[in-house]
Amino acid sequence: MAVDTSEAAPITETSLPAETSSPTLSEVAHASGTTFILALFVTLSGKPCAKLVPIQAVKQLEDDGVGFAGYAAGHMGQEPKDSDLVAIADVASFTPIPFVKPGLAIVHCDPHVEGKPWPYAPRVILKEQLRKAAELGMSVNVGAEIEYFLVNRVDGELVTADRGDTSANPCYDARDVTRMYDHLTEISEAMNTLGWGNYANDHEDGNGQFEQNFDYADAMTTADRVITLRYLLSVIAEKRGMQATFMPKPFTTRTGTGLHMHLSLWNDAGAVFPDADDQQGLGLSPTAYAFVAGILEHACALQGLIAPTVNSYKRTGATATASGATWSPRYATYGGNDRTHYLRVPDKNRVELRGGDGSANPYLAAAGAIAAGLDGVRRGLHPGKPGSGDSPSEMLPMTLLHAMDALEKDSVLTEALDAAGPGVAEYFAKTKREEFFEWHNTVSSWEIDHYLTAF
Repeated sequence: MAVDTSEAAPITETSLPAETSSPTLSEVAHASGTTFILALFVTLSGKPCAKLVPIQAVKQLEDDGVGFAGYAAGHMGQEPKDSDLVAIADVASFTPIPFVKPGLAIVHCDPHVEGKPWPYAPRVILKEQLRKAAELGMSVNVGAEIEYFLVNRVDGELVTADRGDTSANPCYDARDVTRMYDHLTEISEAMNTLGWGNYANDHEDGNGQFEQNFDYADAMTTADRVITLRYLLSVIAEKRGMQATFMPKPFTTRTGTGLHMHLSLWNDAGAVFPDADDQQGLGLSPTAYAFVAGILEHACALQGLIAPTVNSYKRTGATATASGATWSPRYATYGGNDRTHYLRVPDKNRVELRGGDGSANPYLAAAGAIAAGLDGVRRGLHPGKPGSGDSPSEMLPMTLLHAMDALEKDSVLTEALDAAGPGVAEYFAKTKREEFFEWHNTVSSWEIDHYLTAF
């Protein structure tokens, strides 16, 4: 719920040496004192996969990449008989993380198969959407709000890691933040060491829930940073005997965990969204309204990418929480500085997409949102007046199954998934349907409580 500082200038990794020509992976690794590199890529389901490469093999990583059995990684569109995924490092993403282990660094990679970018790789999918934006003469900047719970499992029960965090209204509570001071400040200092511009760390609306924010950047850089930050949050929490979870709805009665994205378009002249002559009072340009309209038109299908799990719909379907608000939209509407909408317009520079949750793959979430918004721009759509958020026609999918139905019918979103090669959208929907039915076929405690002696 922190205010995003999106008027700040885009940032770059400060860990890279300042040179006139692009540095090599070997150069930046040696210059930063790196001894081991996590060569990392992300599956369609958002799982971070990596091999630990010693500095002695950095030239081999740089020249040839590093191989993975794609089927073993999971959700990469491969069978056991298929050729290796070869992860090719993107040197611009190189990130030293000595605060995890001395000498350790991460480099994000693009999976290739037989020398070509692999169409099922989320990073490759996002690159295609950014290329399409460039064809329209625009680039896309994204800011992301990272929410999570700090928990433990005790005798099979999920509990808040801070047993003193029991307030009925814990949001922004200074005492709760102070008890987690060591964890929060270690993460903050890590982000600032990397030049990400951490500007706020707060207690969110649920007991045990926190949010930590960093400056916006280009869409690819932000997606990489979301993956890196989730990794940092997980391993640093583990050091203190806690578990960081990004699960959308780990507690029935508490607020869910979102991944809110702030989106803006830019061209050679600067920001595209602001327009002082806007008659609707939001300060937006016709291009901005068209971008909003595109996202709203494709919202139901987009939910399949930004809320991609069975548990996601426990969050968006919630009607009440202990605090009295869910903070998750149920309708595809937009408005001004109003957090009840699917798309919030906090200022003239950006729009905030609030439908996504902590299980979202940031590459697919950004790719889907950009594809939907650019469709609106190409077609010159307009969203109409800001909505009230209670029209049945604007209602978002109630389950993952409904979201997959919407996704498969949406040619813009399926084409976005298939942008680097055919079959990805069909594969993604198939795996998500299987996930839904696996959950549906599992007998729950709710069913036992309601039906064991009901008849």
